[in-house]
Amino acid sequence: MGRTSRTRLSPAERRSQLLDLGVTLLAHRSLDELSIEVLAEEAGISRGLLYHYFGSKHAFHEAVVRRAADDLIAQTAPPSSGDPLERLATSMAAYLAYVEASYEGYLSLVKGAQGGNETLRAIYDEARAALTDRIFVEDQGGDGGALLPDTPATRLLVRGWSAMAEDVVLSWVAAPTGVTRDELLHLLATSLPALVAASTPTRQ
Repeated sequence: MGRTSRTRLSPAERRSQLLDLGVTLLAHRSLDELSIEVLAEEAGISRGLLYHYFGSKHAFHEAVVRRAADDLIAQTAPPSSGDPLERLATSMAAYLAYVEASYEGYLSLVKGAQGGNETLRAIYDEARAALTDRIFVEDQGGDGGALLPDTPATRLLVRGWSAMAEDVVLSWVAAPTGVTRDELLHLLATSLPALVAASTPTRQ
């Protein structure tokens, strides 16, 4: 009989694998429910080995949340070219799908950031800044331009719109009644340029 060979992972690769598992588990439970014990059981390894990779429960949570935030940014990246409003709509559809698939974990991150956890707040703010910055990126194809003018006032409005959009998506995912998915995405995508237009002084 032949012997099945097993690829030996480097410590960095094994740690990355455990983080991926942590993100998967976080999708359906709060951060407080994601313990070293839970991950050790799911991974089939000892708690001691997990502490070897992460040091503490706090460091483990921070690493998992950072990986989840990176995944969010990557999965919601808009197309690099095309009509600016369509690019935003595509990104919002991906964001909605992400929240639907990872509701418990995402809600836990939002509550943790709002509750004064400085580490979660920093990760949350970094992710929010990345999502905001991409709205001002111009069409790489050269035809579509940017959705909005990049000014301090517009950026302030976009941050406010982002908070509103997040709350609307979380509320809809928790109770998706009265508004269809397509209606929700249309509202989210069109409300931003409408908000900026309504807030821009007109020349006399």
